[in-house]
Amino acid sequence: MSAGPDPTINGLRLVVTAGGTREPIDPVRFIGNRSSGKMGNALAAAAIRRGAKVTLVTAGPAPPAQPGLKVVPVETAGEMHAAVRDALIGARVLIMAAAVADWRPRDVAANKLKKGADTLTIELVPTVDILRALRDDDVARDVFVVGFAAETEHVIDYARAKLDAKGLDLIVVNDVSREDIGMGADDNEVTVIGRDGTQQTIARAPKADVADAIVRIIADRLR
Repeated sequence: MSAGPDPTINGLRLVVTAGGTREPIDPVRFIGNRSSGKMGNALAAAAIRRGAKVTLVTAGPAPPAQPGLKVVPVETAGEMHAAVRDALIGARVLIMAAAVADWRPRDVAANKLKKGADTLTIELVPTVDILRALRDDDVARDVFVVGFAAETEHVIDYARAKLDAKGLDLIVVNDVSREDIGMGADDNEVTVIGRDGTQQTIARAPKADVADAIVRIIADRLR
């Protein structure tokens, strides 16, 4: 891992998102996912080691306090979108590592839903697609945007499609059909794809090392 500041990002402000959003069903239940927030936390730490100032917008457990880190806790996709927009003012890079729910209940029950009926039907509606919304948002102008894709099949093809559709500068994709890497695991293995078609695989390693490699690639692109 890097031992000191990188002149390219030293002093820059980065926004990193982490964790899996929770979309409430009632006061005690929610729709969520298996994201632990470890990858986003590791990315924030790697950027700070290189001299950046980081705003971490997280729906997961926050890392310990440290100089250069500001933590903004959120729960839902809508809250994360609003927090990211606020944090992007004056930022140079957005690393969207959070696992944002694609769907939310249309109606949230005011009280805990009780057992009784044999079935329960919940109508779902799409959540805000944060990266797509930011694509045409002035607040993201001149921001270097890195997206993440967690896929179980056609991993590279789906990641390239997401890169193009959302106007990203880089996308980091991993195969979450594997239980030994990715969501909830301590290790990860990813492929980083650039808007120019370049593709670089970061072999399986602890998430801190993978995060450092990703931040190094971002710094190289900023040069």
